[in-house]
Amino acid sequence: MERQAVTRQTVATSREPELLLEVRDLRTYFKLDEGQLKAVDGVSFNIHRNRVLGVVGESGCGKSVTAQSILRIVPKPGVVQGEMLWHGRRGEVIDLGALAPEGEQMRSIRGNDIAMIFQEPMTAFSPVHTVGNQLMEAYFVHGKTDDIEARERAVELLGLVGIPAAERRVDEYTFQLSGGMRQRAMIAMAMMNSPQMLIADEPTTALDVTIQAEILRLIRRVQAETGMGVMYITHDLGVVANLADDVAVMYRGKIVERGTSRHIFKNALHPYTKALMESIPSFSGRRRGPLKSIPGTVGIPIDPPDECPFSNRCEFFIPGRCDQRMPPEIEVELGHSVACVLYED
Repeated sequence: MERQAVTRQTVATSREPELLLEVRDLRTYFKLDEGQLKAVDGVSFNIHRNRVLGVVGESGCGKSVTAQSILRIVPKPGVVQGEMLWHGRRGEVIDLGALAPEGEQMRSIRGNDIAMIFQEPMTAFSPVHTVGNQLMEAYFVHGKTDDIEARERAVELLGLVGIPAAERRVDEYTFQLSGGMRQRAMIAMAMMNSPQMLIADEPTTALDVTIQAEILRLIRRVQAETGMGVMYITHDLGVVANLADDVAVMYRGKIVERGTSRHIFKNALHPYTKALMESIPSFSGRRRGPLKSIPGTVGIPIDPPDECPFSNRCEFFIPGRCDQRMPPEIEVELGHSVACVLYED
């Protein structure tokens, strides 16, 4: 049964960007035969209008499950807990975590107010329906019924995202499009209902470098024209440096460091963030010696102990401290926080 959603009126101030989404202590667990898999374990962050939040980390850190939790599309037997306060178009605030995943209110938000670009453009589209039909379906599912208007909107967006001859392409099948065009079409589908927030889950995966750059410029241009907030999920720190305003570094279901892009790239603090930075190739010629690698793997967080999740891979590991509890989040400067025992004193 759908629980009563938390709703209140808010007033945005001129001193700070307008809030779109407040995530508080989000937890997404999967009860398996082996134990409880804690894919997302107590993360908190904000997404603002006209700003990009970059969520970075290795594969398996919980980035995609976080996005799925926001849209309430976590596969069974996943259980989502915590607050996700959505600031609606009319000033109301709705707790997405209190809504039934298939309830009318959640369905009206999903794809309409919050849209998502999924990770695999090659498989996300149906091969037996035209591009236009699939874009128009995203339009019709939210109660709009004008066929002519829907087609015009689809053609308009295909042109906006840089697909040539949009009037012809709208009637083609996705197997007739290149990988880059499919990715653009997916962005067009996400924009069909002019969402307030866009979740981009590694949208440039499997695309060549020039197409990646075009997609990133496109997202920035669409954001500038619409003012939407963007949650950009990636493991590519180079993309984050060029696109994101704010950055959250995830490791094994937890956010270990967060701040503005300038904070993270000029003054990375957590050993995991530093290790990620040191593993990036340098084209300046200043780096000497081989690239640094992070030993070990992320691991599967099934019934994880109460400790720093990075402790078994950290070169600064302190026995009796790092393996005793999860360190609290500490704000080291305004807007820049880290969860590490090295900064508790």
